[in-house]
Amino acid sequence: MKEIIGLISCFVLLTTAADRRPRGVSLEKASFYQGATEFQCLTSGKVLPIDHVNDDYCDCEDGSDEPGTPACANGIFYCENKPYKGHYIKTSRVNDGICDCCDGSDEFDGTISCPNTCVEKYEQEKVQQEALRLQQSEGYKVKQEYMQQGKRAKDEKRSKLSELEKEKEILVKEKEAAETVKNEAEEPEKVAIEEHKKAWELVKEERQKAKDAVKAAHAFSTLDVNNDGNVDFPELMKHQEFDIDSDGTVSEEEAKEYLEDNEQVDLTLFTENIWPNIKEIYKLEQEEKPEESVSEEPKGDQEPENKEEKDPLDTDTPEDEKEPEYNEETKQLIQVADEARNKFNNAESKVKDSETEINDIKKYLEIDFGPNEEFAALKGQCFDYTDREYTYRLCPFDKSTQKNKNGGIETSLGVWGKWHGPDDDKYDTMKYENGQGCWNGPSRSTHVNLHCGSTNALTSASEPSRCEYQFEFTTPARCEEPTPVDISNTHDEL
Repeated sequence: MKEIIGLISCFVLLTTAADRRPRGVSLEKASFYQGATEFQCLTSGKVLPIDHVNDDYCDCEDGSDEPGTPACANGIFYCENKPYKGHYIKTSRVNDGICDCCDGSDEFDGTISCPNTCVEKYEQEKVQQEALRLQQSEGYKVKQEYMQQGKRAKDEKRSKLSELEKEKEILVKEKEAAETVKNEAEEPEKVAIEEHKKAWELVKEERQKAKDAVKAAHAFSTLDVNNDGNVDFPELMKHQEFDIDSDGTVSEEEAKEYLEDNEQVDLTLFTENIWPNIKEIYKLEQEEKPEESVSEEPKGDQEPENKEEKDPLDTDTPEDEKEPEYNEETKQLIQVADEARNKFNNAESKVKDSETEINDIKKYLEIDFGPNEEFAALKGQCFDYTDREYTYRLCPFDKSTQKNKNGGIETSLGVWGKWHGPDDDKYDTMKYENGQGCWNGPSRSTHVNLHCGSTNALTSASEPSRCEYQFEFTTPARCEEPTPVDISNTHDEL
């Protein structure tokens, strides 16, 4: 029995290389299996006789004593896969009748024969790696141009800012001088216009007094029924509009109250004291108009005339009510003031334009375009991606949007917020925030993952979480200087 076990141990300890490693052990872990008589479990440190390694019985809790057999459920087997890259598989897949390692090393019990495809995989990987390297190389060349453009742009902006700030100082002084001239020109203009207005108000007052006097005289003659040159309270008692308490009659007291307790008043007293108080309620007696014949019904679209009745005592014409023109002296003052105002407005406009340009440059200079200004080339550009339903747009350092490709209103998915990558690579991701609010939800936002590419392109868009969008964007600005990759010296972890 011992001889059989010894033969089995010799079989499972067959090596895969000249370093005498047990089957399923990687070169980096070979030192743990090189003891002459003992082996320690890698996790617990439990000591086993060396012949317990790969004896098809699981002695270690971590399965480290069986790297080349399926005895341990949690064990791992290393596929050498030369010249391709090595990788680990679960030991439960060893001798299971399926070729998992491209070199066939996981199927050694003779049940099946696995062809070695590692050379073919290695060549395919080399082609892919070379294509990626070329893409990175092309992108990196463009990135270097971006870096030069970005630095040059910021230098030019700083130089322009310095010039604009100096120009602004001159423009502000010109504006202040123009404002002084304007103020000096407006003062006499203001006085002249006010004098003109006052004169016109006096004219209107006199005209109004004249009109009131005519109406007062007419009312006086109407009220003076006995034509004795006076209006007394019995004559007022005949007019229902003077019924203060609305009892249907005008009492003596009510009539005297409108006459300001006078028994009677003449035309002068009536015009000066009584008429101003009763003109709003007094109804002038209208002459009886002859009965008009009934006119025919208007035909078709003809509208019956609806002329506004005019006060027969109002003799003013529209020209009388129009304010007269300014005199020549006032016109000249207004012209001088207008010229001064125009000069000031132009000077003020130039200052505002200068301030706007200065603020725009300052905002540009505050933007983080990367450690070497490589992302500055994206500023001012927009990129689209269309899926089955929407067209998505990314305008770097500005906004992200969504629009139904069949038309409709563009929806804001956020405006430029900040770089949002991890601490060791913050330029990996952009964040656009404070977009249009979702129904009963938060404001929309977009995360933009950046990748190396020879051209700038928005390659995909999705909504992994409600109101939170994710864009994938390739750009030369994310490319680094390529380095040769030896795929034979790498391995994939399980």
